[in-house]
Amino acid sequence: MTEIGETTTCPFDFSKGLDFDPSLGDLMSQGPVTRIRLPYGEADAWLVTNFDGVRQVTTDPRFSRAGIMSHNYPRMTPEPIVSPESINVMDPPISSRLRRLASQAFTPRHVDRMRPAVEGIVDQLLDAMAADGPSADLVGHLSNKLPQHTICELLGIAEPDRPRMQEYAHQLLSTAPDSRQAAADAKAQLREYFGGLVAERRRTPGDDLISALAAAKDGDDVLDDKDLAVMSLTLMLSGHDTATCQISNIAYLLLTRPELMDLVRGRPESLTQVLDELLRYIPFRKGVGIPRVALEDVEMGGVQIRAGDFVHVSYLTANRDPERFADPDVIDPHRPPTPHMTFGWGGHRCIAAPLAMAELEAVIGRLVDRFPGLRLAVPAEELRWDTETIRRFPHELPVAW
Repeated sequence: MTEIGETTTCPFDFSKGLDFDPSLGDLMSQGPVTRIRLPYGEADAWLVTNFDGVRQVTTDPRFSRAGIMSHNYPRMTPEPIVSPESINVMDPPISSRLRRLASQAFTPRHVDRMRPAVEGIVDQLLDAMAADGPSADLVGHLSNKLPQHTICELLGIAEPDRPRMQEYAHQLLSTAPDSRQAAADAKAQLREYFGGLVAERRRTPGDDLISALAAAKDGDDVLDDKDLAVMSLTLMLSGHDTATCQISNIAYLLLTRPELMDLVRGRPESLTQVLDELLRYIPFRKGVGIPRVALEDVEMGGVQIRAGDFVHVSYLTANRDPERFADPDVIDPHRPPTPHMTFGWGGHRCIAAPLAMAELEAVIGRLVDRFPGLRLAVPAEELRWDTETIRRFPHELPVAW
């Protein structure tokens, strides 16, 4: 049994289109558990790459997220993205209680009620793109605007405040060494903003998500103001981050793989299945996210993880595990439905995943239907990809129709 193997320094800064990071591929080939060093933090970490191993770490109470907050833990960004009060760094049963309450806002019934609002925003943005055509930047017209407008609309964030929310989100995700103070300031401003927004919704409830979360009950249990503010902040950041990247990345794949575009156009009933496969395939961010710390000694994959060791998991590699997915590096829109890890797993799986899927279905479905001649207006190799944050997405997608 191995205790400490060779440590691999991992900047995880690969950003060549949507190619899979070769350093992650190398780590997968070394075994299911390897030792890595990240750009920030005082300690090395174990990295778990196989599907079963990631599933174990994300569901095993011997691995704690809450335990990392008293440490300068290994990470990708100068300033930790999460705050100590965030549900993303809570352990059961505390996190289970909050998730049980918050998930009431994302039941199929609630998501169906939100669909018309999402579809209305999509139609408005596509109308504006058509008016500016017959060529446009899909990122500027759609990817950047839709998630911002959608999550801000659903949370009831006033329009003048929305550009500020987008800037705060970008600052928190920056990997630049000199960005730490700006990220810390952004985090403080967001806490203050959402604290005020929650107080306002308590006084005057509406039809927005914050009001729905405030009304959630489990017996006599409800979300208090602090929990509600943090939950709203988490939803805002998730809405800006993942959805923005995935709209751009999915559009890029459809525009560069004609057989996929033809399938979605010719068989619109297959859209959800195609989207699910693309979400599995796309490396939507770089490297790793939030680690856990081992609360006791744990043996995994022939490696002895000691109490106090930090453990990262890679959802990206889990989604490419050949033991889980046949031909994992191939986009197979006819792949039998098999749960993947793009929205996370276990106690920290994204509670807003149903809303995210509704948003993607609306935007991609309406986009290909509205613009049947949609195509890239420049060679794919000329596109610029993000190199400043932990995300993977093209800065622009010039298209014509």
